[in-house]
Amino acid sequence: MLNTSELFEIVAATWPAANETQVGPWLIREGQGGGKRVSAASPLGPVTQDDIALAVSEMEKLGQPALFALRPEDAKLDTILAQMGYEIVDPSVIFLGPIFGTDVPPVTAFEIWPPLQIMKDLWAEGGIGEGRIAVMERVKGPKTSILGRVKDRAAGCAFIAIHNKTAMVHAVEVLPDYRREGLARNMMYAAARWAKDHGAERFALVTTGANTAAQSLYSSLGMSVVGRYHYRIKS
Repeated sequence: MLNTSELFEIVAATWPAANETQVGPWLIREGQGGGKRVSAASPLGPVTQDDIALAVSEMEKLGQPALFALRPEDAKLDTILAQMGYEIVDPSVIFLGPIFGTDVPPVTAFEIWPPLQIMKDLWAEGGIGEGRIAVMERVKGPKTSILGRVKDRAAGCAFIAIHNKTAMVHAVEVLPDYRREGLARNMMYAAARWAKDHGAERFALVTTGANTAAQSLYSSLGMSVVGRYHYRIKS
């Protein structure tokens, strides 16, 4: 079983920030529009309330809001931020499991890299814009994207990359009118097949705690929750 540090190393390697800088007791991430995961500051060790101003200043220099990523072991910092008026956003869970069955129904999901324009358009409809596409392009290890089709049209896509023999899926998007048609499952099968072919031994994802439909799917694929984190941002 991977430990917490290894899990978050995989997340960072398969969805990397544009830049990471250690400033005092903080890891400051420059996201360049790639979302919270690549823009939030994280503590590198014990911090006090007096240290928070330094992190806020560094994020302001990057034109980013004061945003902190917090793991369970950061409970003391979490309490301090709460007392300072920072609110919880996007509680998230990490799923992990062995590579599962890889039979992909014909003409339902395809491995494509670089992603086609239709895939970028699908992502954009779900709020995954150019900044997040740039995150995908920055990944240095094995990677690909998955195009999903249902009812004779492209209706979903996802990104997958491998680090430490673990394939992690990001940016899963299925158009609202085509959900509950089995498309996300077929996309996961295609991702798992690609992962197995490229030497991965484990399969991982991150989803928000509020996305119960996704959690149900991942659980049905033999995956379990192995980690949690959330963000705090100034209200």
